[in-house]
Amino acid sequence: MMLLRELSEAVGVSGQEDAVRKLILPAIRDHVTDLRVDAMGSITAVKPGTNPDAPRLMLSAHMDEVGFMVTGCDGDGLIHFAAVGGVDERILPGLRVKIGDNQVPGVVIWTPIHKSYGKNDTAKINTLRIDIGASSKDEVNGRVKRGDRIAFDSRFMELSEKIVRGKSFDDRVGCSLLVDVLQGGPYPVTVLVAFTVQEEVGLRGARVAARILKPDAAIALEGTTANDIPRPNPDPDDDTTDNPACALGLGPALTIMDRSLIAHPRLLAFLRQTAETWNIPYQYKTQLGGGTDAGAIHQANAGVPSAVISVPCRYIHSPAAYLHRDDYANTLRLLQAVLHDLTWDKLRSE
Repeated sequence: MMLLRELSEAVGVSGQEDAVRKLILPAIRDHVTDLRVDAMGSITAVKPGTNPDAPRLMLSAHMDEVGFMVTGCDGDGLIHFAAVGGVDERILPGLRVKIGDNQVPGVVIWTPIHKSYGKNDTAKINTLRIDIGASSKDEVNGRVKRGDRIAFDSRFMELSEKIVRGKSFDDRVGCSLLVDVLQGGPYPVTVLVAFTVQEEVGLRGARVAARILKPDAAIALEGTTANDIPRPNPDPDDDTTDNPACALGLGPALTIMDRSLIAHPRLLAFLRQTAETWNIPYQYKTQLGGGTDAGAIHQANAGVPSAVISVPCRYIHSPAAYLHRDDYANTLRLLQAVLHDLTWDKLRSE
């Protein structure tokens, strides 16, 4: 998982994915053709298949991560900021961050009490500031400027034999898997590659990439929410427990429906059948929130049959997401099996 470590620690808040792109390009250059960076910054390429009559399958993973952006500065050197993508405000107070190209370290703090207009019951982002150790605007100038992206200050760690921790597993895990797929093969299916930008702010890069690649079908690779958090005092007689979106260690998650997509029925059935044929564990993602690149891809051109395969991650969109090594390995196995087994008959409606 060396590449996943490097990808996780790279800073690539939406709109500034350069550091991630610099890791991916040399990793795939010798394994693809038609390699290009499009006008938005997404990477597209082709890995030719051995069967020219097979469908051309687009595999997409997004390079960007959620984070923040500098919006201003107080006279006492405290920095105002706004969210880029969906971040839970409850995790912000005390959060360590790094700002801009120079990765200036800072910490998120409450607004000083003398600037508060009443009691703050919740940590709303407009009541918070970032302290970089400056005491005036003059000290901030030259170190931090408006528009600078702000990322979680976090390191990749191996917590146990099976569990790793890091930031931006959504979607650096998808990027890492896609690199692994490209470095393998050959496959009967031609793989159309898209490492996309700006997914977290509206699936923007995928929309453009799908128009460039013109695929016959598509699968988005994601890191998704695992909600299997142990409860301290579970009631064994309680039949109304929440149904988790998915859980660590149970294999890749196949999306049925989310906010941006209803998975193509034939493609979804094919994924399930392939997992069962190759004896790969899998689970369904039934949580209806969120969205993926597939939400933009399936509406591109004249329409593209699309599905999503995700690796479950606890504490997603935080500086410390958890991932199970077996889920990663089984997701890779499923992707490789799909590339061997996909045919036109698997996509056509009965």
